[in-house]
Formats: sequence, C-alpha cells, structure tokens
Amino acid sequence: MCGIVGIWGALQDKAQVLAESCRRIRHRGPDSNGFWEDPAADVALAHVRLAILDLTEAGHQPMVSACGRYVLVLNGEIYNHMELRARLEQSGQAPQWRGHSDTETVLASFAALGVEATLQAAVGMYAIALWDRERRTLTLARDRMGEKPLYYGYTGANLVFASELKGLMPIPGFGRQLSRAAITSLMRHNYIPSPQSIYEGIYKLPPGTWLEISEADMRAQRVPAHHAYWSALQMADQGVQTRSSFASDAQATDELEAVLSKAVGGQMLSDVSLGAFLSGGIDSSTIVALMQAQSSQPVRTFAIGFHEKKYNEAEHAKAVAQHLGTDHTELYVTADDALAVVPTLADMYDEPFADSSQIPTALVTRLARQHVTVALSGDGGDELFGGYSRYFRVRDWWRKCERFPGPVRHAMGAIMGASTALPGRGAWRGKVGKFGEMLRADTHGDFYRSFVSYWSDPTSVVKQGVEPPSLFEQSMDGSVFDVMMKLDTVTYMPDDILVKVDRAAMAVSLETRVPLLDHRVYEFAWRLPFEYKVRGDTGKWLLRQVLYRHVPQSLVDRPKRGFAVPLASWLRGPLRDWAESLLDPARLRQEGWFEPEPILHKWREHVSGHRDWSSRLWGVLMMQAWLDRYHAGVAGEKDASR
Repeated sequence: MCGIVGIWGALQDKAQVLAESCRRIRHRGPDSNGFWEDPAADVALAHVRLAILDLTEAGHQPMVSACGRYVLVLNGEIYNHMELRARLEQSGQAPQWRGHSDTETVLASFAALGVEATLQAAVGMYAIALWDRERRTLTLARDRMGEKPLYYGYTGANLVFASELKGLMPIPGFGRQLSRAAITSLMRHNYIPSPQSIYEGIYKLPPGTWLEISEADMRAQRVPAHHAYWSALQMADQGVQTRSSFASDAQATDELEAVLSKAVGGQMLSDVSLGAFLSGGIDSSTIVALMQAQSSQPVRTFAIGFHEKKYNEAEHAKAVAQHLGTDHTELYVTADDALAVVPTLADMYDEPFADSSQIPTALVTRLARQHVTVALSGDGGDELFGGYSRYFRVRDWWRKCERFPGPVRHAMGAIMGASTALPGRGAWRGKVGKFGEMLRADTHGDFYRSFVSYWSDPTSVVKQGVEPPSLFEQSMDGSVFDVMMKLDTVTYMPDDILVKVDRAAMAVSLETRVPLLDHRVYEFAWRLPFEYKVRGDTGKWLLRQVLYRHVPQSLVDRPKRGFAVPLASWLRGPLRDWAESLLDPARLRQEGWFEPEPILHKWREHVSGHRDWSSRLWGVLMMQAWLDRYHAGVAGEKDASR
C-alpha cells in the first residue's frame, strides 16, 4: 500500500513541492519515498511506499519500464501478478525481471499489452498513474470497486493528482474554492459522492475507469471523458440475464466456497505480517474461516469491544475465534477512548465525512497495526448477498406503497410529512416523516434514496445549495431489492464504506484488503438466482451456508448490529460542548455555508431528548470540524508566504 502524487505543468520547484506532498501523505507509505521528473515535459511523479511485496529496492517507485518509455506510480496490490508474469513470459513479452514486485509486473504488462488489456487482466485494488514519455500522455486508472482513492484536476495551469487531498495541499493555488454542490450532497448522504470532491475543479476518478490526458488536453486544461473497462452495474445486469442453475443447494454452496476461497487465498499474498478483522458476524467470520482453512498457522484476528452491551460484539468474535483456532486479540475500549478519536477525524478523512462508525473503525485499525501490516476485512457481503436489514424494510414499504396510484401516494406523503412539524415527541414521528418522503417517490431509486437520506431536502440546509444529478435518479432494471443492492455497490460502498476503512487504516500505515469485492466473487453473486441470496426474511443465505461448514450456526446467527457507537447520547453528554461550539449561530451565519435555523431547530430537539437527530447533526458537525482544519491550513499558508 502506498500513496501517489504528481504534477504536470510549468510549476517551478516540483521536487520541493512534491517532497512536502509526500510528507503530508507519509502515513500511506512510511517505508520510503521516491521522485521522478521529466523537465522537458514538465512532468513530475512522487510516491510513498508501504512495502508489502518485494521489500527490496527492486520494488521502489516511481518505476521506469525496461524499455524506458513508461513511468509508473501505483497504490495498491495486484493479486494475480505472478499469473500475469507467466503470461508475458509464455508470449515472449517479458523483460529481464529486476525483482518480484507487482508494480514491475503491471508496468511490463502496460508496455506489452496496453492500458485497457492490462486493467481487464489484473485482479486487485489499485490507483495508477502511468506516464508515456513517447506520446506525452498521462493515464490515470482506478480499480473496479473503488477500494483505492484517486483525486485529480487542475490547479491553475497545472494538472495534479494524488491518493489523498492532503497530497495536493502544498501545491500553490490549490483548494481556494469549496464546492457548495459537494456540501449539499454531504447533507444528503453523510459522504461526498464520486466524482465530486469538497474542492471545485478536483474530482474523484470513478471506480472501474481509466482516463488518458494528452499534452493538448493539459495545455487547454481539459478533462477528457473517462473510459470504463469494467462496470458494476453492467455486470449485475448481465448476471441477472445469465442466471446460474444448480443441481442442489450443496452444489451452489460448493461453487461459492470455491470462488471465495480463491479470492481469499490470492489476497493472503504478502511478504509481511497479515491478519484479519473479526466482528463475529457472517461476513468477517466467513473470511477468517476461509483464511484459516488455507493457513498452516493460526490467523491473527482483531476485535474491538465496548462495555455497553448494546454495542458490543467482541464476545461473539471471541467465540468464533476460539472455534476456528485463530490467534485472537481483543481490546475493550471506554467511551473516553472512542471520544478521543473525534478530534482526529477531520484530518484523517481529508474531506468532510460523517459515517459515525468511522470511530470504532479507527480504533480497530489502530489495534491491528500494533501486530500486523496487512488486514483482510469482510466488507461487501451485504451489498452482494442482500444482507442489510434496511433492504427488507424498504421492500415491505414499497409493497404497501405500490397499492396506491401515484397521485394518492403523493397526497398521503405530503400529509404525513407535514404531520412531523406538529408539537410532540417520540421516535414514531421520524418514521412517519420518512414514510411520507418515500410515498412521494415514483421509482425504486427515488424510493430508496428517500429511505437512506439524512437531510431529505439538503438545499434547505446549505445556503445557495444545488444538488447535482445522482445515480439514484437513473432508471434501473430489476426488483426493488436488486436496485438497492446495485445502488449501494456503486454509491455507498465506494464513497462511504471503502473510504472509511482506507483512511482509518492508512492513517496508521495498515493495508486493508476486501476479498468479497474481488470482481469474480461479485460476478458470481449476480448470477445467483435470488433465492440463493434471500430466503424469506433471511439475507445472505448462501454465504451463511458456506460459513456453517466451518462454524456452528448457533455462534453466528443473531441480529446484525453494525459497527455502531452511542452517538445520540454522546451528543447530549460528553460531546455537547464541542458540538455547541461548532453549531454556534453567529459562526454559522458568518461562515455562510449553512442556513442556521433548520440545524439549530434539530439541535434543540435532540438535546431535549424529544427526537434523535444525531445522524443528521453528525454530517453538519463533521463539516464544521473540517472547516476548522481547512481555515487553519489556509492561514498557515498565508503566514508562510509572508
């Protein structure tokens, strides 16, 4: 795992600027850093390295191809790189190998096969920048599911890119204008969706795409259209059209176990210490079980426990670990331990990000890093196999709504929405308001967005806010269940779940890997007939059958809790002073980003105990905390320039 950054343009002293960029993202690669420049082309690339495969200098980046034409910086891992090497050798296209790093392999493949063919052949997680010295083009590429981040755009006359926005901050002129559209989206989702970033003119490259920028594009400050080499939505639709058939449930279980075992085995490739997160739930327990089945030594596993029983899953993780025989480490944390993470979040997440499970995620990654350098996680099972409890609630609500004609639904929704403004208290009011929003939706996507939105009308919260188009507005084939899984895969997964884990892990120089997001597992899951995902009111049915072969059903069958913290009570208690300072009405008016009244109204209702608005308020609070960091950075740059 590493961090990459680069500049293409006439900026002077690129070595000095990128040295500071590397310092800012050194947590992504503390083992070494490298710099390469082509002064004639005005291009410079830099890299910080967390050495995982080939710990020698042969794995150092930026890396120049054997033919001298290409220069590569790569963040991530190519799990099948030895297979790619073998193919190049068999076809007589392999260079004289200098080492055994995956970076060298993929660079040789780019030189021999081209960009798109290499990306389609590679199995892994990655963000890539490839400079072609002959054609003077820069290619940026991102892995299929969006595990690794990549930001790019123009700062003045310079094209810039980086793994994290921190890497761009030392570049003169960067980050002077914030995006109201991004802030509006943040209020809707509690994350900023791709391709937006918090900064105007800086974008996230969408998963499964690559972008080639020519010298003419750069001089004109154009961003050409990106190319998709793989699409999660297209693969899902193709899978539905080519459903698999099985002679028995046992055969289906065999086939899922085989494809998932292959993905897990490939991601256990490492020249450094390796372990896994274990919550004791279906997904992480399955990954750990398949790891242990392929390991001659006890797998290192890690879990965080809370003393509040409602939020504690450590006891379940411990039971699974004991059954599988893993080398298990657990750490019970106090509320003070968790609250101490809060002041670090704005810097850790680089742009405003408000999934409160970022707090326990930061704690478990910190624990794991004390023992290993690589950790596998169980993320992805809910999106692939229909596991979220909200899927069942939305399905049931949609069935009720379908009974009424559109005009009747809209009228009922308006009445129910208005009723929430009446005096009173109780959680039922929030449910009535949410159902009212959903009644006014006409498509599966709109219906689901109403359910998962935080602020239902974010333009009423953000001053001059304009909400950009969304994937939720696109028409999609399939049942409401299918549409929810597809939407989560291309929105919530890359922009929330994977961001949460990547930034928390990289903050402590820990590489994380996600076997369930191997594209071969994803494609297999979408070929499954629906009854292998959901039977009755049980999600992840087939994944459970794989797990039951390794762990007794009684150890893992229980309601899903999620990685939650008691945020509502914290905001009324130990975090109240912190929150009130960030929500000070005078500050909100002076800064000019938010409309104070709707926010302060919800804050008053929350602290009184009448309503639980913690998730909505958390988005505003994370934006405000990030603004403190942003203003401090701008002030520091001004001081340094005096």
